[in-house]
Amino acid sequence: MSTLLHDAVMNPAEVVKQRLQMYDSPHRSALSCIRTVLGTEGLGAFYRSYTTQLTMNVPFQSIHFITYELLQEQINPYRGYNPQSHIISGGLAGALAAAATTPLDVCKTLLNTQENVALHLANVSGRLSGMANAFRTVYQLNGLPGYFKGVQARVIYQMPSTAISWSVYEFFKYFLTKHKLENRTPY
Repeated sequence: MSTLLHDAVMNPAEVVKQRLQMYDSPHRSALSCIRTVLGTEGLGAFYRSYTTQLTMNVPFQSIHFITYELLQEQINPYRGYNPQSHIISGGLAGALAAAATTPLDVCKTLLNTQENVALHLANVSGRLSGMANAFRTVYQLNGLPGYFKGVQARVIYQMPSTAISWSVYEFFKYFLTKHKLENRTPY
């Protein structure tokens, strides 16, 4: 449920960010991008990749959590507070999840940006919509390697992010649990 709500809010922000990042973007600010996209493509443009976003985030989170837990079983079998194990497990879990879901991210980016050169090369007239069409277009333009464009950057971005997130989560879990036990009144 949290992924559904998160993506409903963040998908429009991702569309704006990606359109501003495009080479030779006509948009000079986030506000001008929002106005232009609303005026020319309508509200639906902000959600064109919503199902792709969900299709990417559900497996990402599944891989991420399962990998973290499996690594913790190996590195920290007694599950004590161990910052080094949380950083290593978190970083590796994020890296694996990012690499595995890169093909979905590539398709989502194409749906969000509607990149003119790519659409022209693929003989797509109008707007590209739907994950299946995005997958076909990426394959048509670049074959299998096209699905992994940017995989290194995605992994490098996710590793520290997930390492920090897990270490902060585990710290507060330890801190709050310890504090609660220390302040417990005897029966």
